[in-house]
Amino acid sequence: MDGLIGTGVALVTPFKNDFSVDVAALQKVVEHCIDGGINYLVVLGTTGESATLSKKEKQLVMQTVAKVNSGRLPLVVGVGGNNTQAVVDELKTSDFEDFDAIMSVSPYYNKPTQEGIYQHFRAIAKASPLPVVPYNVPSRTGSNMLPETTLRLAHDIENIVAIKEASGDMVQVNTIIKQKPEDFHVISGDDFTALPTVLAGGSGVISVLGQGLPSEFSTMISLGLDGASDAAYEIHNALLNGMKLIFEEGNPAGIKTIFELLGLSTALVRLPLVEASPTLKNKLKVFVNSVEKVRA
Repeated sequence: MDGLIGTGVALVTPFKNDFSVDVAALQKVVEHCIDGGINYLVVLGTTGESATLSKKEKQLVMQTVAKVNSGRLPLVVGVGGNNTQAVVDELKTSDFEDFDAIMSVSPYYNKPTQEGIYQHFRAIAKASPLPVVPYNVPSRTGSNMLPETTLRLAHDIENIVAIKEASGDMVQVNTIIKQKPEDFHVISGDDFTALPTVLAGGSGVISVLGQGLPSEFSTMISLGLDGASDAAYEIHNALLNGMKLIFEEGNPAGIKTIFELLGLSTALVRLPLVEASPTLKNKLKVFVNSVEKVRA
């Protein structure tokens, strides 16, 4: 799974003014990412508002991204939940012909033990026709997949090939990197920790901001992978305010505002999320303008 090295992005799902999926805007977003040097695309993650998409809409998003991508970049699709059997059934019955890997969030709300998390992913890996990337995001799930659980999965189960690690804890990240199998990828799930993770020996990031500013973000990660830390941190510092702002009122309200500023889609999100406030939109406009001035 060398396709998971570098900068992946968790794609938004753009909406029209009637809140239906905006296929044309999604096509523009994908081209924007490819043109900007992104290494792989992730669909139907948290940023894609998968929780509020119908089964038919999810299929539309997958088909749209696969069609416009046309085999140019590896594709990862989110398939997760807190009902293990339902996830297993979905994996067994869905068409993943155009996709290269499954990303699956650690079970939320139920707050399983570490053994429960291990057995959940073991069942998913057994059912999955594609390599599996568990996604640890304690701030959303209510439970942290500890390093020993991640490492147990990495060593025990062949088609669990990576971890998207969004604990925000670099001690935890470093522990996994030091003890993982050689071909297992540790991927940052936070924009803040993307560069530190890469410099510590990780494989890259699945970014939110990176889809709005793909050239800058992918260059930063590429420099980090090459060990050019000073040049990479120069970009990191230029993007740092944007990393904060896009999450100030929840994700993906912030990144969708950036796409609105870029003229690629609306900033609309579905309830229970709400669109970014005028105050945040103004802050993001200043940030985007500052990046464009540096680029010029």
